[in-house]
Amino acid sequence: MKIRRELWFGFILMGLIILGTAGVMLSAEQLSRGHLGLAMLALVVVAIMLGFPTAFTLMGMGMIFTWFAYDRDITKTLDLMVQSAFKVMSNDVLISIPLFVFMGYLVERANLIEKLFRSLHLALARVPGSLAVATLFTCAVFATATGIVGAVVTLMGLLAFPQMLRAGYDVRLGAGAITAGGCLGILIPPSVMLIVYGATAGVSVVQLYAGAFFPGLMLAGLYIVYVIVVAKLKPELAPPLSEEGRRIDLPPLMSRVALAFPGVALSGLLRALKGKNNADVPASYLLKQLLAALLPAIIVLALLGMVWNSVTRPDPSQAYAAQAGAAGTGTSSGGLAEPPGSSGLGEPPGAGGLREPPGAGGLREPPGAGGLREPPGAGGLREPPASGGLSEPPSASGGLREPPTSSGLAEPPGASSLREPPGSGGLREPSGSRLSEPPGSSALEQNATALPRVPAPTGFWIGAGAAAVALIAFYAVLSFQRFEVFKMLLSSFFPLVVLILAVLGSIVFGLATPTEAAAVGAFGGFLLAAAYRQLTLTVVKDSAFLTAKTSAMVCWLFVGSSIFSAAFALLGGQELVEKWVLSMNLSKTEFLVLSQVIIFLLGWPLEWTEIIVIFMPIFIPLLDNFGVDPLFFGLLVALNLQTAFLSPPVAMAAFYLKGVSPPHVTLNQIFVGMLPFMGIQVVAIVLLYVLPEIGLWLPKTLYGR
Repeated sequence: MKIRRELWFGFILMGLIILGTAGVMLSAEQLSRGHLGLAMLALVVVAIMLGFPTAFTLMGMGMIFTWFAYDRDITKTLDLMVQSAFKVMSNDVLISIPLFVFMGYLVERANLIEKLFRSLHLALARVPGSLAVATLFTCAVFATATGIVGAVVTLMGLLAFPQMLRAGYDVRLGAGAITAGGCLGILIPPSVMLIVYGATAGVSVVQLYAGAFFPGLMLAGLYIVYVIVVAKLKPELAPPLSEEGRRIDLPPLMSRVALAFPGVALSGLLRALKGKNNADVPASYLLKQLLAALLPAIIVLALLGMVWNSVTRPDPSQAYAAQAGAAGTGTSSGGLAEPPGSSGLGEPPGAGGLREPPGAGGLREPPGAGGLREPPGAGGLREPPASGGLSEPPSASGGLREPPTSSGLAEPPGASSLREPPGSGGLREPSGSRLSEPPGSSALEQNATALPRVPAPTGFWIGAGAAAVALIAFYAVLSFQRFEVFKMLLSSFFPLVVLILAVLGSIVFGLATPTEAAAVGAFGGFLLAAAYRQLTLTVVKDSAFLTAKTSAMVCWLFVGSSIFSAAFALLGGQELVEKWVLSMNLSKTEFLVLSQVIIFLLGWPLEWTEIIVIFMPIFIPLLDNFGVDPLFFGLLVALNLQTAFLSPPVAMAAFYLKGVSPPHVTLNQIFVGMLPFMGIQVVAIVLLYVLPEIGLWLPKTLYGR
């Protein structure tokens, strides 16, 4: 009965699409080829809803309607297909897709997510709804490392969902937290969806990654706030963790230290080192534990040192001003300076500018010269003795040259050719007038470092004080049990942080292209799997197979969408849509609301891949008419497309979770649990529109957009 209701819903939706398209065509005064393009678009949507493969449906429909548009000319149809496929597949950014996907599958098989979830769960034990909050935290971190929605939802369904059900959590709340958190992978970089949008819309993937970072964190934060509020107001939906669940068994050696020196872990370890026989614990073990405990303080001090060095560095403009003043007074400076007594680039005394020698009536050949020839006794062009550059012999009088004492460009009397003085090593300025740096100085930066450091601003000291207070509070509550939780976080969270910083940091700060960073990420996933002893032939083979499968799907979608878009434009469908939108006289806000409502509704029957490759080529050309930044529009779309995974009847996240859930959990319960999180996504879209700097601040700061 449930399947029948879903089928009826799909059939009704397809019928509405067909009837709406027919109504538009019948209401038109005169049918054009653009209406044929709209009919093609409607047929494609209906065929995809019936279950036909998206990529091949796009290609098939595109070729059939192109054949009609070209008056059944098969040659032109095939030419268009080949040109469209070659154009889209020559995009270098697409190389990063298989590399990012391969990184995600390797990290997934390194079993980091299980350790990360367990450690976050224990660390957040006192927070209301700790299991759901830890699930969302884990999904956000893991999404940053993988970007694969199906993998995150499936793994968290296996790890977190059974624990939630055993702890008495409401089925709908737990299902909603897992599905919503798992879908963060299509928004938080490195997202394959952002690569697909960037390639489709012609927007820099680097800037999309920078822009999507804070909206992704904002959405994850809204999810967490919602869960905490619900758990606080209705504790029966998310019961707190029991004392037994919070207890952590200490390792044998650490138990000896804890028994001998109870209390705070840091002071206990320090006293154990001073105590008799180190509390019967090897000193090497104590030193390792002490290093792990001091690691937060070491990291904070290193970061504060880097910030202090940056904020107290002398201003280069002050160094330049000091250098200019030193040059004006004739003192030595660290930059380009003129010689003492010089007032700038000037001509030699008595010279009135670049002029001809007395008696010269212009540039002419010397008396008796029948043309351009060598002087008597010259055997050809050669260098004079001790000369290191090309010049005329000293006896030649047919060229302009500078006298040895000249400090400017002037022709001495009797000279008619430009040459260097004897003993010159090449083209240079005569002695005493050359712009040079004084001995012992090199560049403006050296002069800047010679200046005293500027005082650190008040904000730095406030931040340093806050960091010190946080460290003191951290070590004051760091018991031996919490220290074990911290070490669990260190072994599971820290490797992912290093991988994320290596990938995203190199992209966002311009150190590497997305393709190069993806290669680094794939290699990092390889190393993580090896470090956790999960790098087996089976793991590599399965990861490579799944990577090839996913990459082939995305690339075929690109080819199909390119052929479909070319056919749609050839039929005039794009022009018809543009005329229809412009005829409504919409403002920028109204256009954005209309486009996002359409995308939101499309998320019910279609997946994000179909929405990107089919409808973005229709929306993107309209952006210039309303003054909308394609980057900002892409961020709105990325937030909106979260609904494609959470909206029935094609909510893939629900089906992923249902596949690993206990039998008593129904699909309708999962759908109902996802609805509040869909509302949160709408709130996030509104916040991003009202406060666009959430998404545009980082690209503006880094790339000056």
